Amino acid sequence: MTGEGWGGAVWVAGVCCRSAAGARRPHPPQSQAQDPCLPLTFIILAGIEKLIFLYWSGFPFFSPWEDANRSPPVAVKSAMTSCEHPDFLQQDDNMFSCQVDGRGKKKDDQPGSPSSSHLAYGILDVPPWYLCILLGIQHFLTALGGLVAVPLILAKELCLQHDPLTQSYLISTIFFASGICTLLQVFFGVRLPILQGGTFGFVAPSLAMLSLPAWKCPEWTLNASQVNTSSPEFIEEWQKRIRELQGAIMVASCVQILVGFSGLIGFLMRFIGPLTIAPTISLVALPLFSSAGNNAGTHWGVAAVTIFLIVLFSQYLKNVAVPMPIYGREKKLHTSKFYLFQVFPVLLSLCISWLLCFVLTVTNALPKDPTAYGYQARTDTKANVLSQAPWFRFPYPGQWGLPTISPAGVFGIMAGVISSMVESVGDYYACARLVGAPPPPKHAINRGIGIEGLGCLLAGAWGSGNGTTSYSENVGALGITKVGSRMVIVAAGCVLLLMGVFGKIGAAFATIPTPVIGGMFLVMFGVIAAVGISNLQYVDMNSSRNIFVFGFSIFCGLAVPNWVNKNSEKLQTGILQLDQVIQVLLTTDMFVGGFLGFLLDNTIPERAAATWRWRTLWSA
Repeated sequence: MTGEGWGGAVWVAGVCCRSAAGARRPHPPQSQAQDPCLPLTFIILAGIEKLIFLYWSGFPFFSPWEDANRSPPVAVKSAMTSCEHPDFLQQDDNMFSCQVDGRGKKKDDQPGSPSSSHLAYGILDVPPWYLCILLGIQHFLTALGGLVAVPLILAKELCLQHDPLTQSYLISTIFFASGICTLLQVFFGVRLPILQGGTFGFVAPSLAMLSLPAWKCPEWTLNASQVNTSSPEFIEEWQKRIRELQGAIMVASCVQILVGFSGLIGFLMRFIGPLTIAPTISLVALPLFSSAGNNAGTHWGVAAVTIFLIVLFSQYLKNVAVPMPIYGREKKLHTSKFYLFQVFPVLLSLCISWLLCFVLTVTNALPKDPTAYGYQARTDTKANVLSQAPWFRFPYPGQWGLPTISPAGVFGIMAGVISSMVESVGDYYACARLVGAPPPPKHAINRGIGIEGLGCLLAGAWGSGNGTTSYSENVGALGITKVGSRMVIVAAGCVLLLMGVFGKIGAAFATIPTPVIGGMFLVMFGVIAAVGISNLQYVDMNSSRNIFVFGFSIFCGLAVPNWVNKNSEKLQTGILQLDQVIQVLLTTDMFVGGFLGFLLDNTIPERAAATWRWRTLWSA
């Protein structure tokens, strides 16, 4: 990629900022005076654009190596110069050819190391600008399912299940916040090509906090006929809940910042093994079976079609290459094989199921009575959202008002913070391996965790209702595309920023029929639970000790919160704040299961039987 190419990328980012600044921002749902935080938003975005420019200019502060005068290791240097066509795009075109020279550029005559010769572009390489944009969009689409799912899960507990327009605002906000956090992580954090997005680790404690008697939605908000989404009373109902969630996320994220930048994460990883991580991650998804089942149950036929398509594309057709039109400088317009089903299984399934619901709606095959079974599968139930949503809406800190703080919410979110940190450490090592970089050193891990904490702080301030974490799905996408360049993730961060500014984009995703969402949830949550259990491959499961620790932890993680939800009055201490803290912690499944796994694994003798591969890295 030439200098003009990156100049174009910066120009795109600049247009994004100027367009957002010059566009008319609709008034927030609640009339407010000019928010003093709004100028801060423009300052942050202008700073991010300047950082991108300085990085590309070779400013040594942003060098991926801690010592600017030290050359990278030979193995890594060869990894950065390797050049082969990626497996996901089988072509003879010069789209991926290595013809440029200079800093961060490639030559055909430079050999690649055996460990990294499979890469089309290494971590320091810069693909052509158009390839950066295309692959950046692909990373956005890969993360789309998780990004959209979090606001939709929280919508009911925020009293927003009958207000899809505000749901679209939350979706746009999480897009925007994820874009900022992605750029911060690439430039200042662990400096690997790793995308940041909403985390499911915060969902369980958020739901637990919102289930407290003080935050349960009034009955009238559950009846669509009684909800006036523009009334001040309704606006205050959902805004005070999300402000409480904002405050808890912002305070809890300060703990992650402290743990990261102080280096405590290395110390903690010595005591956190797979018998702690497995129940913690599994219990992020398992308690959500009710939400997934209820959504899918609004029309099991549509949900089954969605599930079938996701399974078909992601499992049975993942190795099928589809001819796609490609334009090259030598062959001009020609076809090339692309593993479409492997890269976009969820997106394709959502679109086809969405189209099916549209056909059934147009042909009146679905009932028009709101109380009838199958009505939620109609595509015209939320059709007014697209017309009501503004074309441009610029999210800014404090858009829902001043955040509020309660001890119960903070302690609950802290459990999600710990889960997120542990998972991110694993993502860093996986990402480094896939892009041909050496294992990240301790100081890089500390910096990455600290920046993730800063990202959670910003996501909370923006009012996304969630934090951010490293996305494992996009780490896996690196292995598919064979492109490990950080510039691609920079492009993905810019795409997220743009998608967050265009209000119609968030509105479109808010109109997805409920059973389609339910089918996606059933698959997605099942995979998350399985990912948690897969951590047991690093321990000896023939050991009765390890079997007991895992089995008891995960079962109590389901049983204890279920009992507390039904018998909360039996845990009253007379101190309201303490009662709320106890209830939130004991109704957060991942906290109960993870804490028991941590306690038992570190106190029951013969812990040496657990062979956790990270422990050797952290003890080095």
